[in-house]
Amino acid sequence: MKIVDTLLTPAMQHPGAELAQLRADFPILATKVAGKPLVYLDNAASSQMPQSVIDCLVRYQTTQHANIHRAVHHLSEIATQEYEAARHKLQHFIGAREVREVIFTSGTTESINLVMHGYGRKFINQGDEIILTTLEHHSNIVPWQMLAEEKGAHIRVVPINDAGELLLDEYQKLFNANTRFVALSHVSNALGTINPVKEMIAIAHEHGVPVLIDGAQAAPHMQVDVQTLDCDFYAFSAHKMCGPTGIGVLYGKAHLLESMHPFKGGGDMIASVSFEKTTYNELPYKFEAGTPPIMAAIGFGAAIDYLSEVGLNKIAAFEHELLVYATEAINSIPGVRIVGDNPKKVAVVSFTIDGIHPHDVGTLLNEEGVAVRTGHHCAQPIMQRFNIPATSRASFAFYNTKKEIDALAAGIRSVQKVFAL
Repeated sequence: MKIVDTLLTPAMQHPGAELAQLRADFPILATKVAGKPLVYLDNAASSQMPQSVIDCLVRYQTTQHANIHRAVHHLSEIATQEYEAARHKLQHFIGAREVREVIFTSGTTESINLVMHGYGRKFINQGDEIILTTLEHHSNIVPWQMLAEEKGAHIRVVPINDAGELLLDEYQKLFNANTRFVALSHVSNALGTINPVKEMIAIAHEHGVPVLIDGAQAAPHMQVDVQTLDCDFYAFSAHKMCGPTGIGVLYGKAHLLESMHPFKGGGDMIASVSFEKTTYNELPYKFEAGTPPIMAAIGFGAAIDYLSEVGLNKIAAFEHELLVYATEAINSIPGVRIVGDNPKKVAVVSFTIDGIHPHDVGTLLNEEGVAVRTGHHCAQPIMQRFNIPATSRASFAFYNTKKEIDALAAGIRSVQKVFAL
C-alpha cells in the first residue's frame, strides 16, 4: 500500500506531500466533471475506495471466488479463510470481546432491522416504550415504528436544541417502568453532531434498558470501542469506510444475540433440519442465512487494513482541520447559514442559501465539478425541527483538501450570482 510508508515515515515532513501521496491511493479522485477536477464532498453518503481495496476485490474475483463453508476444495477453503479473516479484522477494529459477536449484514439498515426482528419482536410488547432521538436517520426510525405498530408499543423521542445537540435532561425524563429499548445514532448523518452515546448508554443501563447504536457515520471518522461504550448493539457499513457497498456489520453482545430469533431462515444458519424441527447454528452463523456477499466482506477487511494503517487518530485530525476551515469559509459568505453548527461534530457541514432551493444548489455546484448531497438526507424529523425542507450537505474525508473547500466556497458564490441575475 503506497500510503503506509508515506504516513508512517518520520522523514516525511511536508503535509502537502503527505496528502498528495494519500490522494494518489484513490484513482477516482483524478476524475473530471464538466471538464473540471472532481471535488468529491459526499463522503457521508459513500466514501471512495483506495486502490488496495479495488485490487483485493479483483484478486478475489479472478483467483479466489467460490462459495464458502462446508466445501473441501481449494477455492472454497481460500475464500472461507479470507471471509473469516475479515470478521477477525472487524472484531479487533471495534474492540469486540469475541469474534462471534460480529455479524455480517448487507449494511447498517439491515443490521438495525435484524435487531428489530430478532430482539424487538421477541421482547417488546403492548404498552412498552422505545426511545429514539430527533437526530435519527430513517433507517433507525421506520423499523421501530413498524414494530410499535405491530406490538402496540410507543415511540418516545429525545429533542434537540438549535445547535443540533441532544437534550440529555429530557432524555433522562423519558425513562419509566415501560421503557424497553433505546436506539440512537452515534453521529448525525444530516448535521454531523457527535452524540454523548457513552453517557446515554450508561443512563439506559441504570434502568436495565439495552441500547443499539447506529454507528454508520461514526465508524469512518473515530476510534470505536464497543466494550468501552458498553453498547448492546452497534451497526455500521463498509461503503462509508473506503469499502464496497452491500456489506456491513452488526455487533451484539453474545448473550443477547443468543437470546434472539434469527432474522432470516435458510442455508448455513442451521445446525439440523427436519420437517418436525429445525435447530439453529451457533453464532455468528445463526444470523447469516444463505450465500453471503463474500467478495464484499473480504473487501471490507481490506478497507479496515487501509484505515488502520492510515490511523484513526490521523484521520480524525485531518478531518477536524477540514471542518474548521470549511466552517469558517462558509460562514464568511453572506446569505449562507450552517444548520446544526456546534463544536462537537465530525466533518459534515449542512447549509442553506437564502432564496435558493438546495436541489438547485447541488445542480449548479455539479457544473463546477463539486459533488455535495442535497435533500432531507433521510432525516426528515431534523428538517422539521429547523423548519426547512432540505439542506445542501458537504461531507469531508481525510483525502479532501482545503483547495477543494475553496472550490466549494467559490461554487456557492457562483450559485448566488446566477440567482441574482
